Amino acid sequence: MKNLRLVSISLAAAVTVLFSIAAETAAEFSARARALHERLVTLDTHLDTPLSLRRANWDIMQRHNYAVDGTQVDYPRLVKGGIDGGWWAIYTAQGPLTPAGRQAARNTALQTALRIHQLVAAHPQQFELALTADDAARIATAGKRVFYLSMENGYPFGEDLSLVRTFYELGVRMVSPVHVLHNDLADSASDAKARVWDGLSPLGKQLVAECNRLGIVLDASHASDAAFDQMLEVSATPVLLSHSSCRTVCPHPRNIDDERMRRLAARGGVIQLNTVSAYVIDTPANPGRNQAMADLRAKYGNRGGLTEEQNQAMLRERREIVAKFPVPMATFDDFLKHVLHALKIVGPEHVGFGADWDGGGGVTGMEDVSFCYKITEALLLAGYTEKNLANIWGGNALRLLRAAEDYAKSLK
Repeated sequence: MKNLRLVSISLAAAVTVLFSIAAETAAEFSARARALHERLVTLDTHLDTPLSLRRANWDIMQRHNYAVDGTQVDYPRLVKGGIDGGWWAIYTAQGPLTPAGRQAARNTALQTALRIHQLVAAHPQQFELALTADDAARIATAGKRVFYLSMENGYPFGEDLSLVRTFYELGVRMVSPVHVLHNDLADSASDAKARVWDGLSPLGKQLVAECNRLGIVLDASHASDAAFDQMLEVSATPVLLSHSSCRTVCPHPRNIDDERMRRLAARGGVIQLNTVSAYVIDTPANPGRNQAMADLRAKYGNRGGLTEEQNQAMLRERREIVAKFPVPMATFDDFLKHVLHALKIVGPEHVGFGADWDGGGGVTGMEDVSFCYKITEALLLAGYTEKNLANIWGGNALRLLRAAEDYAKSLK
Protein backbone atom coordinates (compact mmCIF):
# COMPACT_ATOMS: atom_id res chain seq x y z
CA MET A 1 0.00 0.00 0.00
CA LYS A 2 1.58 3.28 -1.09
CA ASN A 3 0.20 5.79 1.38
CA LEU A 4 1.36 9.20 0.17
CA ARG A 5 -0.60 10.82 2.98
CA LEU A 6 2.19 9.82 5.32
CA VAL A 7 3.91 13.10 4.54
CA SER A 8 1.15 15.07 6.22
CA ILE A 9 1.68 13.42 9.60
CA SER A 10 4.78 12.49 11.52
CA LEU A 11 6.44 9.20 10.80
CA ALA A 12 5.99 8.15 14.43
CA ALA A 13 2.24 8.79 14.23
CA ALA A 14 1.99 6.81 11.01
CA VAL A 15 3.81 3.90 12.62
CA THR A 16 1.40 3.98 15.57
CA VAL A 17 -1.63 3.93 13.28
CA LEU A 18 -0.41 1.10 11.11
CA PHE A 19 0.78 -1.04 13.98
CA SER A 20 -2.57 -0.70 15.77
CA ILE A 21 -3.95 -2.67 12.81
CA ALA A 22 -1.09 -5.04 12.08
CA ALA A 23 0.21 -7.75 14.34
CA GLU A 24 3.81 -6.56 13.91
CA THR A 25 5.08 -4.32 16.69
CA ALA A 26 7.00 -1.12 16.08
CA ALA A 27 10.19 -2.79 17.32
CA GLU A 28 9.67 -5.77 15.01
CA PHE A 29 9.05 -3.47 12.05
CA SER A 30 12.21 -1.46 12.78
CA ALA A 31 14.24 -4.66 13.02
CA ARG A 32 12.81 -5.92 9.73
CA ALA A 33 13.47 -2.57 8.03
CA ARG A 34 17.04 -2.50 9.33
CA ALA A 35 17.69 -6.03 8.11
CA LEU A 36 16.40 -5.05 4.67
CA HIS A 37 18.52 -1.89 4.71
CA GLU A 38 21.64 -3.95 5.43
CA ARG A 39 20.90 -6.26 2.48
CA LEU A 40 20.81 -3.39 0.02
CA VAL A 41 23.74 -1.72 -1.71
CA THR A 42 23.20 1.78 -0.34
CA LEU A 43 24.94 4.62 -2.19
CA ASP A 44 24.73 8.39 -1.83
CA THR A 45 25.60 10.26 -5.01
CA HIS A 46 26.92 13.43 -3.38
CA LEU A 47 29.31 13.21 -0.42
CA ASP A 48 31.29 16.41 0.19
CA THR A 49 33.41 14.72 2.86
CA PRO A 50 36.68 15.21 0.90
CA LEU A 51 36.47 18.79 2.21
CA SER A 52 37.16 17.35 5.67
CA LEU A 53 40.32 15.66 4.40
CA ARG A 54 41.93 19.09 4.07
CA ARG A 55 41.67 19.59 7.83
CA ALA A 56 44.76 18.97 9.92
CA ASN A 57 44.46 15.90 12.16
CA TRP A 58 40.90 15.07 11.05
CA ASP A 59 40.56 11.28 11.02
CA ILE A 60 37.75 9.64 9.05
CA MET A 61 38.15 6.48 11.14
CA GLN A 62 37.13 8.30 14.33
CA ARG A 63 33.52 8.99 15.39
CA HIS A 64 32.90 12.72 15.14
CA ASN A 65 29.97 14.87 16.25
CA TYR A 66 28.27 17.37 13.96
CA ALA A 67 27.53 19.70 16.87
CA VAL A 68 31.22 19.76 17.81
CA ASP A 69 33.16 19.89 14.54
CA GLY A 70 30.47 20.39 11.87
CA THR A 71 31.16 17.14 9.98
CA GLN A 72 28.50 14.59 9.01
CA VAL A 73 30.36 11.60 7.58
CA ASP A 74 33.05 9.30 8.96
CA TYR A 75 33.58 5.55 8.94
CA PRO A 76 31.71 4.80 12.20
CA ARG A 77 28.72 6.90 11.13
CA LEU A 78 28.64 5.26 7.69
CA VAL A 79 28.44 1.90 9.44
CA LYS A 80 25.76 3.07 11.86
CA GLY A 81 23.68 4.55 9.04
CA GLY A 82 24.11 1.44 6.91
CA ILE A 83 25.58 3.39 3.98
CA ASP A 84 27.94 1.48 1.70
CA GLY A 85 29.49 4.63 0.23
CA GLY A 86 28.82 6.47 -3.00
CA TRP A 87 30.26 9.30 -5.05
CA TRP A 88 32.81 11.39 -3.14
CA ALA A 89 32.93 14.88 -4.60
CA ILE A 90 36.00 16.70 -5.83
CA TYR A 91 34.46 20.10 -5.14
CA THR A 92 36.08 23.35 -6.23
CA ALA A 93 34.56 26.70 -5.31
CA GLN A 94 33.95 28.98 -8.27
CA GLY A 95 36.61 31.65 -8.61
CA PRO A 96 37.69 34.17 -11.24
CA LEU A 97 37.54 33.18 -14.89
CA THR A 98 41.17 34.07 -15.47
CA PRO A 99 44.22 31.96 -16.35
CA ALA A 100 45.42 32.21 -12.75
CA GLY A 101 42.00 31.34 -11.36
CA ARG A 102 41.61 28.34 -13.64
CA GLN A 103 45.09 27.07 -12.82
CA ALA A 104 44.46 27.38 -9.08
CA ALA A 105 41.17 25.49 -9.48
CA ARG A 106 42.91 22.72 -11.43
CA ASN A 107 45.57 22.36 -8.75
CA THR A 108 42.99 22.29 -5.96
CA ALA A 109 40.98 19.58 -7.71
CA LEU A 110 44.08 17.47 -8.34
CA GLN A 111 45.09 17.79 -4.70
CA THR A 112 41.61 16.72 -3.59
CA ALA A 113 41.70 13.68 -5.88
CA LEU A 114 45.08 12.69 -4.47
CA ARG A 115 43.85 13.07 -0.90
CA ILE A 116 41.00 10.67 -1.66
CA HIS A 117 43.42 8.16 -3.18
CA GLN A 118 45.71 8.45 -0.16
CA LEU A 119 42.76 7.90 2.19
CA VAL A 120 41.61 4.77 0.37
CA ALA A 121 45.15 3.41 0.19
CA ALA A 122 45.68 4.00 3.91
CA HIS A 123 42.60 1.94 4.86
CA PRO A 124 42.41 -1.02 2.44
CA GLN A 125 40.29 -3.09 4.82
CA GLN A 126 37.60 -0.39 5.05
CA PHE A 127 37.61 1.44 1.70
CA GLU A 128 38.05 0.63 -1.98
CA LEU A 129 38.07 2.78 -5.10
CA ALA A 130 35.28 1.90 -7.55
CA LEU A 131 35.73 2.46 -11.28
CA THR A 132 32.88 0.52 -12.91
CA ALA A 133 29.21 -0.05 -12.14
CA ASP A 134 29.93 -3.68 -11.28
CA ASP A 135 32.45 -2.70 -8.60
CA ALA A 136 29.87 -1.46 -6.09
CA ALA A 137 28.26 -4.79 -5.22
CA ARG A 138 31.61 -6.57 -5.03
CA ILE A 139 33.09 -3.95 -2.69
CA ALA A 140 29.98 -3.78 -0.50
CA THR A 141 29.80 -7.58 -0.25
CA ALA A 142 33.39 -7.54 1.02
CA GLY A 143 32.27 -5.25 3.83
CA LYS A 144 34.12 -2.20 2.53
CA ARG A 145 32.84 1.31 1.73
CA VAL A 146 32.58 2.19 -1.96
CA PHE A 147 34.54 5.17 -3.28
CA TYR A 148 33.39 6.44 -6.65
CA LEU A 149 34.76 9.89 -7.48
CA SER A 150 32.75 12.78 -8.88
CA MET A 151 33.61 16.34 -9.80
CA GLU A 152 31.31 19.09 -8.57
CA ASN A 153 31.91 22.12 -10.79
CA GLY A 154 33.82 21.82 -14.06
CA TYR A 155 35.76 25.00 -13.26
CA PRO A 156 39.05 23.04 -12.81
CA PHE A 157 38.93 22.03 -16.48
CA GLY A 158 39.25 25.70 -17.37
CA GLU A 159 39.38 25.92 -21.14
CA ASP A 160 41.38 22.70 -21.52
CA LEU A 161 39.08 19.70 -21.91
CA SER A 162 42.07 17.34 -22.18
CA LEU A 163 41.95 17.52 -18.37
CA VAL A 164 38.69 15.53 -18.42
CA ARG A 165 40.76 12.51 -19.43
CA THR A 166 43.24 13.25 -16.63
CA PHE A 167 40.49 13.19 -14.02
CA TYR A 168 38.92 10.12 -15.60
CA GLU A 169 42.24 8.31 -15.14
CA LEU A 170 42.16 9.43 -11.49
CA GLY A 171 38.78 7.70 -11.13
CA VAL A 172 36.21 10.43 -11.80
CA ARG A 173 33.00 8.89 -13.12
CA MET A 174 30.55 11.77 -12.69
CA VAL A 175 30.92 15.46 -13.63
CA SER A 176 28.73 18.52 -13.11
CA PRO A 177 29.64 21.48 -15.35
CA VAL A 178 28.71 24.28 -12.97
CA HIS A 179 28.16 25.22 -9.32
CA VAL A 180 26.54 28.33 -7.80
CA LEU A 181 28.02 30.87 -10.24
CA HIS A 182 28.15 30.97 -14.03
CA ASN A 183 31.42 29.70 -15.46
CA ASP A 184 33.13 28.83 -18.76
CA LEU A 185 30.88 25.81 -19.29
CA ALA A 186 27.34 26.72 -18.27
CA ASP A 187 24.94 29.04 -16.50
CA SER A 188 24.14 28.29 -12.88
CA ALA A 189 20.63 28.03 -11.41
CA SER A 190 21.70 30.10 -8.40
CA ASP A 191 23.69 33.00 -9.86
CA ALA A 192 21.74 36.26 -9.55
CA LYS A 193 23.67 37.84 -12.42
CA ALA A 194 22.32 37.79 -15.95
CA ARG A 195 22.72 34.55 -17.87
CA VAL A 196 25.91 34.35 -19.90
CA TRP A 197 25.26 31.41 -22.22
CA ASP A 198 21.51 30.81 -22.10
CA GLY A 199 22.38 27.28 -20.97
CA LEU A 200 25.58 25.50 -21.94
CA SER A 201 28.45 27.33 -23.57
CA PRO A 202 29.98 25.88 -26.76
CA LEU A 203 32.76 24.52 -24.53
CA GLY A 204 30.12 23.06 -22.21
CA LYS A 205 28.58 21.14 -25.09
CA GLN A 206 32.03 19.81 -25.93
CA LEU A 207 32.37 18.74 -22.30
CA VAL A 208 29.16 16.72 -22.59
CA ALA A 209 30.52 14.96 -25.68
CA GLU A 210 33.85 14.24 -23.99
CA CYS A 211 32.17 12.79 -20.90
CA ASN A 212 30.03 10.61 -23.18
CA ARG A 213 33.14 9.46 -25.02
CA LEU A 214 34.93 8.46 -21.82
CA GLY A 215 31.99 6.92 -19.98
CA ILE A 216 31.41 9.65 -17.39
CA VAL A 217 27.89 10.34 -16.07
CA LEU A 218 26.67 13.91 -16.60
CA ASP A 219 25.35 15.62 -13.45
CA ALA A 220 22.92 18.53 -13.97
CA SER A 221 22.55 19.59 -10.33
CA HIS A 222 23.26 23.34 -9.99
CA ALA A 223 22.74 23.89 -13.73
CA SER A 224 20.20 26.45 -14.92
CA ASP A 225 16.96 25.21 -16.44
CA ALA A 226 18.25 25.98 -19.95
CA ALA A 227 21.55 24.20 -19.27
CA PHE A 228 19.60 21.20 -17.94
CA ASP A 229 17.43 21.17 -21.07
CA GLN A 230 20.49 21.27 -23.31
CA MET A 231 22.31 18.55 -21.36
CA LEU A 232 19.30 16.27 -21.91
CA GLU A 233 19.29 17.17 -25.60
CA VAL A 234 23.02 16.87 -26.24
CA SER A 235 24.02 13.92 -24.05
CA ALA A 236 24.04 10.49 -25.66
CA THR A 237 23.56 8.87 -22.25
CA PRO A 238 21.08 9.51 -19.40
CA VAL A 239 21.65 12.50 -17.12
CA LEU A 240 21.69 12.45 -13.31
CA LEU A 241 20.74 15.11 -10.77
CA SER A 242 23.19 14.09 -8.04
CA HIS A 243 21.68 16.25 -5.26
CA SER A 244 18.49 18.13 -6.14
CA SER A 245 14.97 18.59 -4.79
CA CYS A 246 11.45 19.15 -6.14
CA ARG A 247 10.38 22.67 -7.13
CA THR A 248 6.70 21.84 -6.66
CA VAL A 249 7.37 21.16 -2.97
CA CYS A 250 9.86 24.01 -2.48
CA PRO A 251 10.04 26.78 -5.13
CA HIS A 252 13.82 27.24 -5.14
CA PRO A 253 15.52 27.76 -8.52
CA ARG A 254 18.04 25.04 -7.61
CA ASN A 255 15.18 22.51 -7.58
CA ILE A 256 13.62 20.80 -10.61
CA ASP A 257 10.05 21.25 -11.81
CA ASP A 258 7.74 18.30 -12.51
CA GLU A 259 7.79 18.68 -16.30
CA ARG A 260 11.59 18.55 -16.43
CA MET A 261 11.61 15.66 -13.98
CA ARG A 262 9.36 13.72 -16.33
CA ARG A 263 11.62 14.50 -19.30
CA LEU A 264 14.65 13.46 -17.26
CA ALA A 265 13.00 10.10 -16.52
CA ALA A 266 11.82 9.67 -20.11
CA ARG A 267 15.48 9.86 -21.18
CA GLY A 268 16.41 7.27 -18.54
CA GLY A 269 17.73 9.77 -15.99
CA VAL A 270 17.47 9.91 -12.21
CA ILE A 271 16.90 12.56 -9.55
CA GLN A 272 18.80 12.04 -6.27
CA LEU A 273 17.07 13.88 -3.41
CA ASN A 274 18.92 16.56 -1.44
CA THR A 275 18.63 17.44 2.28
CA VAL A 276 19.83 21.06 2.24
CA SER A 277 17.19 22.83 4.33
CA ALA A 278 16.90 25.87 2.04
CA TYR A 279 16.05 23.54 -0.87
CA VAL A 280 13.67 21.40 1.19
CA ILE A 281 11.44 24.14 2.65
CA ASP A 282 10.65 27.65 1.47
CA THR A 283 12.88 29.79 3.70
CA PRO A 284 12.14 33.52 4.07
CA ALA A 285 14.82 35.92 2.88
CA ASN A 286 17.24 36.88 5.66
CA PRO A 287 19.69 39.52 4.35
CA GLY A 288 21.30 40.02 7.77
CA ARG A 289 22.13 36.34 8.07
CA ASN A 290 23.35 36.15 4.46
CA GLN A 291 25.71 39.09 4.97
CA ALA A 292 26.98 37.74 8.27
CA MET A 293 27.67 34.34 6.71
CA ALA A 294 29.44 36.01 3.76
CA ASP A 295 31.60 37.99 6.17
CA LEU A 296 32.38 34.78 8.08
CA ARG A 297 33.50 33.03 4.89
CA ALA A 298 35.62 36.03 3.95
CA LYS A 299 37.22 36.05 7.40
CA TYR A 300 38.16 32.38 7.54
CA GLY A 301 38.54 31.52 3.87
CA ASN A 302 39.05 27.89 2.92
CA ARG A 303 37.88 25.81 5.86
CA GLY A 304 40.24 23.01 4.88
CA GLY A 305 43.22 25.23 5.66
CA LEU A 306 42.16 26.06 9.21
CA THR A 307 43.83 24.77 12.33
CA GLU A 308 41.54 23.00 14.79
CA GLU A 309 41.58 26.08 17.01
CA GLN A 310 40.56 28.29 14.07
CA ASN A 311 37.89 25.80 13.03
CA GLN A 312 36.36 25.84 16.51
CA ALA A 313 36.39 29.65 16.51
CA MET A 314 34.68 29.66 13.11
CA LEU A 315 32.02 27.19 14.31
CA ARG A 316 31.43 29.26 17.44
CA GLU A 317 30.92 32.43 15.40
CA ARG A 318 28.65 30.54 13.01
CA ARG A 319 26.45 29.37 15.90
CA GLU A 320 26.23 32.97 17.10
CA ILE A 321 25.05 34.08 13.64
CA VAL A 322 22.45 31.29 13.52
CA ALA A 323 21.17 32.32 16.96
CA LYS A 324 21.04 36.01 16.02
CA PHE A 325 19.40 35.45 12.62
CA PRO A 326 17.27 32.30 13.00
CA VAL A 327 15.62 30.66 10.00
CA PRO A 328 13.24 27.68 9.91
CA MET A 329 14.96 24.30 9.67
CA ALA A 330 13.56 21.50 7.53
CA THR A 331 12.60 18.25 9.24
CA PHE A 332 12.82 14.63 8.19
CA ASP A 333 9.11 14.73 7.31
CA ASP A 334 9.75 17.77 5.08
CA PHE A 335 12.45 15.79 3.29
CA LEU A 336 10.04 12.86 2.84
CA LYS A 337 7.62 15.17 1.04
CA HIS A 338 10.23 15.61 -1.69
CA VAL A 339 11.01 11.89 -1.79
CA LEU A 340 7.39 10.85 -2.09
CA HIS A 341 6.61 13.60 -4.60
CA ALA A 342 9.46 12.50 -6.86
CA LEU A 343 8.34 8.88 -6.54
CA LYS A 344 4.80 9.91 -7.49
CA ILE A 345 5.99 11.84 -10.55
CA VAL A 346 8.61 9.47 -12.01
CA GLY A 347 8.49 6.23 -9.99
CA PRO A 348 11.13 4.24 -8.09
CA GLU A 349 13.23 3.58 -11.21
CA HIS A 350 14.19 7.25 -11.43
CA VAL A 351 14.72 8.36 -7.81
CA GLY A 352 17.64 8.07 -5.41
CA PHE A 353 19.50 9.96 -2.70
CA GLY A 354 22.29 12.54 -2.75
CA ALA A 355 21.96 14.21 0.63
CA ASP A 356 24.87 16.67 0.28
CA TRP A 357 26.46 15.50 3.53
CA ASP A 358 29.32 17.79 4.60
CA GLY A 359 28.20 20.28 1.97
CA GLY A 360 25.25 21.88 3.74
CA GLY A 361 22.85 18.94 3.92
CA GLY A 362 21.01 17.55 6.92
CA VAL A 363 17.54 18.06 8.36
CA THR A 364 16.13 17.87 11.88
CA GLY A 365 15.75 14.17 12.59
CA MET A 366 18.47 13.21 10.09
CA GLU A 367 21.41 15.39 11.00
CA ASP A 368 24.16 13.18 9.63
CA VAL A 369 24.76 9.99 7.66
CA SER A 370 24.21 7.78 10.72
CA PHE A 371 20.43 8.30 10.44
CA CYS A 372 20.03 7.20 6.81
CA TYR A 373 18.39 3.89 7.72
CA LYS A 374 15.32 5.96 8.60
CA ILE A 375 14.69 6.50 4.89
CA THR A 376 14.34 2.77 4.35
CA GLU A 377 11.94 2.54 7.30
CA ALA A 378 9.81 5.36 5.89
CA LEU A 379 9.62 3.95 2.36
CA LEU A 380 8.95 0.42 3.56
CA LEU A 381 6.14 1.83 5.68
CA ALA A 382 4.83 3.68 2.61
CA GLY A 383 4.55 0.37 0.78
CA TYR A 384 7.66 0.32 -1.40
CA THR A 385 9.17 -3.10 -2.01
CA GLU A 386 12.69 -4.44 -1.54
CA LYS A 387 13.17 -4.26 -5.32
CA ASN A 388 12.02 -0.62 -5.32
CA LEU A 389 14.41 0.19 -2.48
CA ALA A 390 17.30 -1.60 -4.17
CA ASN A 391 16.82 0.68 -7.19
CA ILE A 392 16.36 3.81 -5.11
CA TRP A 393 19.35 3.19 -2.87
CA GLY A 394 21.88 2.60 -5.62
CA GLY A 395 20.58 0.55 -8.50
CA ASN A 396 19.32 3.53 -10.46
CA ALA A 397 22.57 5.49 -10.22
CA LEU A 398 24.58 2.39 -11.13
CA ARG A 399 22.32 1.83 -14.15
CA LEU A 400 23.31 5.29 -15.42
CA LEU A 401 26.99 4.56 -14.87
CA ARG A 402 26.61 1.27 -16.73
CA ALA A 403 24.86 3.07 -19.60
CA ALA A 404 27.75 5.56 -19.77
CA GLU A 405 30.27 2.69 -19.79
CA ASP A 406 28.40 0.84 -22.50
CA TYR A 407 28.16 3.90 -24.73
CA ALA A 408 31.88 4.61 -24.36
CA LYS A 409 32.65 0.98 -25.29
CA SER A 410 30.36 1.21 -28.32
CA LEU A 411 32.49 4.02 -29.72
CA LYS A 412 35.52 1.73 -29.77
